[in-house]
Amino acid sequence: MKKYFLIIAVFSFVISLMACSNSQESVESQLVPKSKTKNGSKAIDEIVPTKIIEYKNINGISLSLHVFNPEDHKNSDNRPAIVFFHGGGWNGGAPSHFYRQSQYLANKGMVAISAQYRVNKQHGTSPIESVKDAKSAIRWVRTHAQELGINPDMIAAGGGSAGGHIAAATGTATSFQEEGEDTSISYRPDALVLFNPVFDNSPTGYGYDRVKAYWQQISPLHNITKDTPPMIGFFGELDTAIKLPAVYQFKQQMQQVGASFELHVYDKQPHGFFNQAKYAETVLAMHNFLKKRGFIQ
Repeated sequence: MKKYFLIIAVFSFVISLMACSNSQESVESQLVPKSKTKNGSKAIDEIVPTKIIEYKNINGISLSLHVFNPEDHKNSDNRPAIVFFHGGGWNGGAPSHFYRQSQYLANKGMVAISAQYRVNKQHGTSPIESVKDAKSAIRWVRTHAQELGINPDMIAAGGGSAGGHIAAATGTATSFQEEGEDTSISYRPDALVLFNPVFDNSPTGYGYDRVKAYWQQISPLHNITKDTPPMIGFFGELDTAIKLPAVYQFKQQMQQVGASFELHVYDKQPHGFFNQAKYAETVLAMHNFLKKRGFIQ
């Protein structure tokens, strides 16, 4: 009889484990596209934007927006949008770095865009030009909101590392914007989604040697105002490029001006963790942040 009950107990335990596994897979299936690789997410080279649009042509350099529309999107829509900027230390990188996040948000009803901008290795430019391009991109999207099926009052910006820096620069009182643009159209986003962004360009921060002649004008940490939009930030505890003391200082200054900053710090994670070990977790937190602010229904 004892043997019989033992068999029943073991069988019940196995069934319970299978149920938990299926439940977890169901949750994860909401975080990634249906077609998956072995590690559970669609490979970047398998993701294709809906369209690619030129938003700026300067000195013979054409810059584009990689647009991801929801399946049922129409030009007459009035959808929330987000513009992502890739990382790469203002030196390199590509819009494909944020294809997965863009596809995810398009699947949730937003128009998601991953922007190209000028970088040193490809264009021989400085961080100033990168910041100018980020502001140009958001201004162009807002200007063309009607033809893109976008709500001009619901445009978020996002980015990682140096791309997080230029996204943050659009939401703070940093200097530098392209001459000749219609300044009556704001480049300031309505929310920010930042993945280990560069906040501090001071002598103790990141990239000071590149920007020391104008660091106070380009450092998001030193240009926070009451108009800085609500933001969420993701950081790794072991990040050697983006130091946590500067992040905590940023949060404190946001609080002082009454601006909202939702901070997530991940234990034992290095720089760039958000597209690797903690992809699903950061996407879920991004989703909740945007849903809370009406970007996702």
